Amino acid sequence: MGVDVGGRRKAFDAALVEDRRLIGWRQRQSVDDVVAWAAAAKPSVVAVDSPCSCAPPGWTHRPGEKELRDAICGIRWTPPRAALEGNPYYEWIAQGLLLHEALADHPSRVVECFPTASWTRWHGARDGRRRSAWTREALAALALEDVPRRTNQDMRDAIAAALTARDYERGLFQLFGEIVVPAGD
Repeated sequence: MGVDVGGRRKAFDAALVEDRRLIGWRQRQSVDDVVAWAAAAKPSVVAVDSPCSCAPPGWTHRPGEKELRDAICGIRWTPPRAALEGNPYYEWIAQGLLLHEALADHPSRVVECFPTASWTRWHGARDGRRRSAWTREALAALALEDVPRRTNQDMRDAIAAALTARDYERGLFQLFGEIVVPAGD
């Protein structure tokens, strides 16, 4: 299972993948909705597109983020927790932390992922292409079955998170601090 995280209004998009098939997708889900779907679907791994922790006080980022940036692609830094409060830009991180906390007692292994890094590993660098065109092309190249003809960016990122969870389960991943990225070729 993979989850794309948004702020309170956008909420969460979630996708469930089994092997090479999309078996479910839900949009605009609450924390409780995602937890309930995970309880019913019983995935072995849930990958969440949101930091599972913040930078230590006094730091501007987590060490794994710099490693990922240097090895694969750009990433926005996760600030210390105190910087999240009252800053609307970081609302999605605060919501993601709530989801990570809500899934902490779930029997699935819950991991952090970054779909842009996953897409880059599977399909190569974006190289100036529009993100939407690049991820549509990348998703088509993966030849995942039962994907609707029309998808939006949130759905594609939820699918990337679910495929990252699948790769994690198969042992085909690399860790950058706490961030799970599919293994390179």
